[in-house]
This record gives sequence, structure tokens and C-alpha cells, in this order.
Amino acid sequence: MPASRHILLVDDDPVFLASMAKALRLSRYRVTTADHFSAALNTVEGVEKPDVLVTDLVMPRSVNGLALARMVRLRHPPVATVFLTGYNVPAVEQEAFGPVLRKPVEPAQLIAAIEAECARRAGET
Repeated sequence: MPASRHILLVDDDPVFLASMAKALRLSRYRVTTADHFSAALNTVEGVEKPDVLVTDLVMPRSVNGLALARMVRLRHPPVATVFLTGYNVPAVEQEAFGPVLRKPVEPAQLIAAIEAECARRAGET
């Protein structure tokens, strides 16, 4: 159920971050945002662990989304991961361990990917 899911949304674009966070909150998700990897890791190491990491694959001057997702999984293995990208990065996408959505992404498309990935991860246990 979306109302019980805590989403950690990581993107270096403040406009995208704010608009997508608002859309997810309107869909009854709990959302924490971060604009770089260290803020995201601080969230993961906090009291309220995220259920889902939604991260941009390419973040300038920062750890990329794939490396961030690996670091998050080391700290909190149950987290589901959804990747976003506005670039054509097939080599990185092949290494992704969750769906990769192309920006611009509609909120309904992101929500569908979140729910499908959570269902898939629940089936692994």
C-alpha cells in the first residue's frame, strides 16, 4: 500500500525533485528528498529507513546513482530501487538492479515502477 511506503528520492535537479516529491506525496507516499549522495546516505542511516530508493543514474559532480544504490543496499538490503535517467547510458543501465525510467517521467509511470519493483522484491524473499 503506497501510504505505508517511504520513498527516498535523489536527484540533483531541484525543480524535478520538488515536483516529483509533491506528486508522490499527493499519492500518499512518505517522501524524503536528497540532492546528492551524502544526504541520501544520511537518510538511510537514520531512524526511518526508506522502502524504496528512486535515484537519478547520472548526477554531475557526485557519485552516480548506481554506486549510490549499491551503498544504500549495503546499509539497508531490503530497499527496492528505481533508477531515472535523461541520458542514453546503456552500459550503466545494464548494471542496474531495478527498473530504469527515461526522463521526463510522469508520476503515474514512476508509481507503477515503484509498485512493480516492490512486488518483485517481495517475491524474492
